[in-house]
Amino acid sequence: MSSNFQSIPIIDLSLANSPATRSGLLQQLHQALIEVGFLYVSNHEVPQNVVSDLKEVLPRLFNLDLEHKEKVALYNSPPFLGLQPNRLRNNRRTEALGIPPDLLFSLLSDQHRLKLVHYPPSDPSTDSIGQGVGPHKDSSGWWTFLLQASPPNVQGLQALNKNGDWIDIPVIQDTFVVNIGQAFEVVTHGVCKATTHRVLSEPLERFSVPFFQGVRGNLTKSEALDMLKGYLSAELSSAETDIGANIDSAFLRGKYDTWGESQLRTKIRSHRNVGQRFYGDVFEKYTEDDS
Repeated sequence: MSSNFQSIPIIDLSLANSPATRSGLLQQLHQALIEVGFLYVSNHEVPQNVVSDLKEVLPRLFNLDLEHKEKVALYNSPPFLGLQPNRLRNNRRTEALGIPPDLLFSLLSDQHRLKLVHYPPSDPSTDSIGQGVGPHKDSSGWWTFLLQASPPNVQGLQALNKNGDWIDIPVIQDTFVVNIGQAFEVVTHGVCKATTHRVLSEPLERFSVPFFQGVRGNLTKSEALDMLKGYLSAELSSAETDIGANIDSAFLRGKYDTWGESQLRTKIRSHRNVGQRFYGDVFEKYTEDDS
């Protein structure tokens, strides 16, 4: 688990533009990667009109009638992409760990995912459950870039620190929230943690737009574990225990050797109606396999 942080650091990417401030930026980023697993990025150079237009269209999208929503429903999608009913690529990170950018990018695929998420308002006096997201790590990607597309008074996102405290990740205008996915935790042998987080149900409706970087499907366990060993020797040797062995990963602990097959199994088990409809040849194999 990540360290006993009490807040999420804000990383100003414009500091990379000057040799005088670049090393300080990399030091801040290194600390965020190793000790927190979550961070904000500011001065990210994503055009403001792109962000504003997206925020404006989200309520209209989720207010469409059911007939329109059915046309893009997830259960009609073999790649598990689509509407599900309620229930940046940046070189500076690699440098922060002393790893050549091209080496890390060789692990990525060109199949990334962007989701548009709506959390309806919840009245605690009448709705004891509400819609949120329980504690989890981002299991299907490399890094996650999140636009919290609601006003600053709308809360909900929290990250878990080592002490077991839930730390709020409030909306900060003109930033993205960035967090580590399980694939990055795997290849760094747990040095960089995929921090557990959740979303609480709130009285105000909430919109968010997460972008999940994809990992190439033919990545094998041995390749994932061997590729970065030489670059992380200092962090690994200073660890008190074999932290890599304790990574919570269906990829490492499952019996399938490639990232792609491990992810397909996870998707089919999570969305069984889609799996049964489009992947009948392997549906029983994955749903009855509890390894």
